Amino acid sequence: MLVVVMEDQLLSPHQICATCLLANEGGQPRWEHGKLRCGQAITNLSQQIPQQYECQMGFRIVEIES
Repeated sequence: MLVVVMEDQLLSPHQICATCLLANEGGQPRWEHGKLRCGQAITNLSQQIPQQYECQMGFRIVEIES
């Protein structure tokens, strides 16, 4: 499951991505084969922390296990 991280809260990507021109037709981030296509990976310094991405709009997106 993808989530958007904002300071002390986790938001659904639909709340952020629905109006983004780079989102897919469903208003979700372009997530393909385990990579965010509408952003770039942020260097992960620890295996304990899930991989994080920064979208073109500047939001931080994380894939977490549900």
